[in-house]
Amino acid sequence: MPMRPGSSLIEFITLQWQRERSDLDLSNFLLAIYFMRLGTLVDQAFDKMCQRLGGISGSDMRVLLALRRSGHPYAKRPTDLYRALLVTSGAITKKIDRLAGLGMVERQPDPSHGGGFIVHLTRKGLDLVEKAIVMLAEESSIAPAMAHFSEEERAAGNAFCLRALALMEELVLPGLEEPEHSSPKVRTRATRHAPRGRK
Repeated sequence: MPMRPGSSLIEFITLQWQRERSDLDLSNFLLAIYFMRLGTLVDQAFDKMCQRLGGISGSDMRVLLALRRSGHPYAKRPTDLYRALLVTSGAITKKIDRLAGLGMVERQPDPSHGGGFIVHLTRKGLDLVEKAIVMLAEESSIAPAMAHFSEEERAAGNAFCLRALALMEELVLPGLEEPEHSSPKVRTRATRHAPRGRK
């Protein structure tokens, strides 16, 4: 299908699903696809910027940004980092190891937790993240697209996203943080062959 100016491949995907399953209300499913595609495009552009600016991945830069926005002395516990970034504790440990190896963060003992540590932003890490913040403000990957929206449209979009995220974090995030043995996937297997009328 030829694409008209200002259109997106996602519109073609939407039409395909509406054709294939016109019996279902797919609005929530399609909106989730839109969010995922937007996230992928933004993430890829962010990753490219971080590689060019400091030779690190976008996911590692997010650790530096989380430390920077916490304010002086730019330090957080690993637990705070993986909860803020929605990654596993194992993933945050690997990120901290990489950034420490590059001299961008350092571990210091946590005085309130014997054997624990706090992750601190180093001067090298602070210099890099400050450059990244300026670049994100002045050369954001979404800026060219946002220029086609009015101030009112952008404000409405921000309000919608913030409310949707708040509700998702309240209603969906707790289920994602449940122990693996209580995940929906396990329950599905257990109930797949249940007799009719006993589900």
